[in-house]
Amino acid sequence: MASRDLLTLNGDDVRVLLEGREPQVIEAISAAYKAHGRGDSSLPHSLFLRFPADERSRIIALPAYLGDGFGVAGMKWISSFPANLEKGLERASAVIILNSAQTGWPQVMMEGSLVSAKRTAASASLAALHLNKELPDAVGIIGCGPINFEVTRFLRTVWPSLKSFYAFDLSAERAEQFKQRWRRLHEDVEVEVITELSTVLRATKLISIATSASTPHIFSISECAPGSTILHVSLRDLSPEIILSSDNVVDDVAHVSRAQTSIHLAEQLIGDREFIRGTLAEILEGTAPAKKDPQAVTVFSPFGLGVLDLAVAQLVVDLASEQKRGTLLQNFLPSTDANEKSA
Repeated sequence: MASRDLLTLNGDDVRVLLEGREPQVIEAISAAYKAHGRGDSSLPHSLFLRFPADERSRIIALPAYLGDGFGVAGMKWISSFPANLEKGLERASAVIILNSAQTGWPQVMMEGSLVSAKRTAASASLAALHLNKELPDAVGIIGCGPINFEVTRFLRTVWPSLKSFYAFDLSAERAEQFKQRWRRLHEDVEVEVITELSTVLRATKLISIATSASTPHIFSISECAPGSTILHVSLRDLSPEIILSSDNVVDDVAHVSRAQTSIHLAEQLIGDREFIRGTLAEILEGTAPAKKDPQAVTVFSPFGLGVLDLAVAQLVVDLASEQKRGTLLQNFLPSTDANEKSA
């Protein structure tokens, strides 16, 4: 008999359950990418809710179904309000709903911003591991918010010997907070705050960009060493000309080629998507075309797929079951008798 109860997991639950679980999160993300690449998923385009008087803010709905051992459907409803940062508030907030793929009934509701940050970071680190051909001695960071902090944590999971970051942010205070946060977490990790973005491009062959930029603001990567890898997590920082001159890998061609991403702008500029070499799933499966120019800078542009949120959310649910965390709202769904009485 299907349960009419709803399990709720708040931010503290999700944080505790995922603490130290970076390897399992990366494994779940890898499995989700491969399932999606094989077509064992359903992934409608994300829906953007925008506000006429506030062009920067948005709330996005990401519905998805993920099969191949997951067998879960659901949706992430995530907001991005950059002005929150000026108020001392978090930019992003989210909720994730998981539904039974058999009955369609909602089964779980959880805080989603932590899941979203970790799936984004796991995706970026997985791409770095397979696209960056050498062990990095340092990583360049452009944007020192929560997303890039998670990216650096996951990169340390992929490469435990990694101990050096070059950090740039338009806010010197935020860059210093990033440095101090790492100092509290690991005394052996060195974070050097950089005041010029171009210096970050020169400093290392692996760079992660995670900002709140809505239009391109980087118009040259000539300072990058040949064969560098850029994790373009925030999607809209690089000019279309940079994209067209780079080796491009994405998470999903159709999804990333919209909503005025740098990839989308490049497509609009030349009228096709031939500049995209392939997807991360193809890289993982070994079916992607070879890189045409080994010296070209590789740019990974992940739109952020709802199937990734489902994969990590399901991991959270499994851990919650093992550790008996969360609050059960009994009889959340009305019974048949209740429906008849209200008719």
